[in-house]
Amino acid sequence: MYASLKSLIARSVSRSNARRIVLALCLCSLLVSLWAYTRSAPLPLSVLLLNLATLLVVGLQQWRSRKSIKFQPQELADRLLQVQENERHRLSRELHDDIGQLLTAAKLQSEWLKRRLPQDLQSQCTVLCNTLNETLAKVRDVSAILNPRQLASLGLEASLRAHLLKTLENTPLHWSLECQQRLTGLPEEMAVAAFRITQEAVTNMLRHAQAQNLLVRLQRLPEGLSLMICDDGLGFSPAINPALEGQRGMAGMSERIDQLGGTLSVNSQPGKGTRIDALFPWAPRALERASSPKVLE
Repeated sequence: MYASLKSLIARSVSRSNARRIVLALCLCSLLVSLWAYTRSAPLPLSVLLLNLATLLVVGLQQWRSRKSIKFQPQELADRLLQVQENERHRLSRELHDDIGQLLTAAKLQSEWLKRRLPQDLQSQCTVLCNTLNETLAKVRDVSAILNPRQLASLGLEASLRAHLLKTLENTPLHWSLECQQRLTGLPEEMAVAAFRITQEAVTNMLRHAQAQNLLVRLQRLPEGLSLMICDDGLGFSPAINPALEGQRGMAGMSERIDQLGGTLSVNSQPGKGTRIDALFPWAPRALERASSPKVLE
């Protein structure tokens, strides 16, 4: 992604220099024509008007090109995230519908076979049935991670709680999800971004942090939705540019928060845990409703 953006910006800068040269030549042509006209040289007025029109057209093109170059990398980043979400949904459907159905059929066939096998083969068939059950459960878990369908029906808080329960159920980690305000009416893109950032942070923590405690806090503030993820693990040294230094998870978080115009801060040191703070600003249409949150009784 970043290589493509760099290539695009480099080409854009090259085209911008070419337009500047054209603009400078047109300006020189206009000045020379104006000088000849004021000296009463044999230059028709139509030539002067043509040069002036050319200068205006090229100048307008230069202004519009600068504007499009300014916003093009952000548009590409937004489009890339949308493509990633679509691909996650497609893979989730294939896992749930196709592979899930095949595994279910294999599970039923193994149970049918178990009832008809002699006693000395029952133990091997039991192992086969257990393996198929575990594989089917894993496929369903991966499908749910790729496409959290409960976001639309249950909301962000319930979806995060269900994800944390499922992900951390077999770990000794002590965790807490704090949310003292209603999170109804959140824009879909905001809920998805908050869910994905939490998902990535928890995954990184389980892989690298060796933490004992985890705290996830959601707050509905006047300026936006606040997300805080804190653990007491090993910590790390956050990179200035995560994508260039191989911290792909952190780079994905930054891309998601940038897509919504929010802010992301990562405070961590080796041996001192990690704290991630994200703020998702309200869209203009939701700002008035978000400024007066209802506290749960």
